[in-house]
Amino acid sequence: MGVPSREKTRIFLSPPRLAGNEQRYVREAIESNWIAPLGPFVERFEAELGRVAGAKHCVALASGTSAIHLGLLAAGVRPGDLVAVSDLTFVASVNAVSYCGAKPVLVDSDPETGTMSPERLAEALERHGNKIKAVVPVHLYGMPCDMEAISALAAGAGIPVVEDAAESLGSSWNGRACGTWGASGALSFNGNKIVTTSGGGALLTDDEATEARVRHLSTVARVQAPWFEHDEVGYNYRLSNLLAAVGCAQLEDLAPRVARRRALFDAYAEEMARLDAVGQKEPEGAFSNRWLPAFFLPEKRLRDRLCEALAAENVESRWCWKPMSLQKPYADGTASPVANDLFDRGICLPGGIEVGSEEWERVRAVLRSV
Repeated sequence: MGVPSREKTRIFLSPPRLAGNEQRYVREAIESNWIAPLGPFVERFEAELGRVAGAKHCVALASGTSAIHLGLLAAGVRPGDLVAVSDLTFVASVNAVSYCGAKPVLVDSDPETGTMSPERLAEALERHGNKIKAVVPVHLYGMPCDMEAISALAAGAGIPVVEDAAESLGSSWNGRACGTWGASGALSFNGNKIVTTSGGGALLTDDEATEARVRHLSTVARVQAPWFEHDEVGYNYRLSNLLAAVGCAQLEDLAPRVARRRALFDAYAEEMARLDAVGQKEPEGAFSNRWLPAFFLPEKRLRDRLCEALAAENVESRWCWKPMSLQKPYADGTASPVANDLFDRGICLPGGIEVGSEEWERVRAVLRSV
C-alpha cells in the first residue's frame, strides 16, 4: 500500500455522523439515571425501528451478530444442523451459525450484485436436502438480495429465512424493507453503519412467538421470581438505554442519510467508469441504501493500484469482503468462483463524505490520477 500523507486529514471509509439530538437524548438518559440496560429510550428505539421497517416487533440487542444468533435459535437451529449462508459476507454471518453448534453451507454470489445467488441456493438445497434447517441471505453493502426468489426456495424446502440485514437499514426489495421478509431479520448499529448507536443491533420480526423467545434468551433466560431464576442457557445481549438514546437521534436523520449515500454512489459511478469499473447493480425492484460504495475493477492489478493511490493521499479504502470459504475457520473446499472473483477485483470507497465537499474533491482527484 502507499505511504499515507501526514499533511492531509484522514478520510475514513464510513465514520459516524451526528444527527443533532444525540447529546440532548443522552443527557436526558443520564439525568434520569437510566444508563443501564433497558429503559424508556430502548422502548422508544424499538418502536421507532419497527415503524421505520414496517415490522410488528423489534428487539434491541447488543450487536447485529447477536441478532442473527438469536434469530437462528428462535428458528429452531440446533447443533449438527446445516445453515445456508452467503459466502461473500462479513464473518459475523457465519459465526452466528457456529454459535448455534451448526455448520454453514456457503452459497456463491450473483455476479452483478454480489448477493446470494438464488440459483446457487437451489443447488445447495438439492445437494443437502432436509439437512439444511435455515437460510441466511446477506444484503451486501446495503444491496437487497432477491428476496422473492430466496423466500420461495426456502418455503419450498420448509425452512425459515433469517436475514442478515446488518448493512441495509433503509434498503428494500419491491417496497418491503430488508429484514422483514424472513422469520426474522438482523440489523447492526456498529459505529460505521448508516445509523449507529456506537455499538448495537436489533432483531425484526412479525411473529409474536419469535419476539418473546428472543427477548427471553437475550435477558439471560431469566424468569420471574424473587431471586435470579433461569430456565435455560441465555445470553446477556440487550442494548443499553444510553446507547438507545443515541440511536433514537440517529433514526431521525435516516432518509437524508440514505439520499446522501445514493447520490455519492452515483457520483462515484461516473468517475469509476473512466477505469471501466462497475458498481453493484441495483436490480429492478431493489432499493439500496448504498451504505458502502462497492465497485469492481476490470482486474486485480488495477484495483490494487487504486488502493495504493488512495492510501498515499490518506484516504481509506477496503477490498470487498473476503469469502468465508477462503477463511481459515470455514475453509471446507467450497468452490465460490463468483465470490472469489469479486473479492479479487472489488473495492469499497469512502461512503461517509458528500458530493461537492473538500473530501469528495480529494477522493475524485485520486480516482482521476490512476
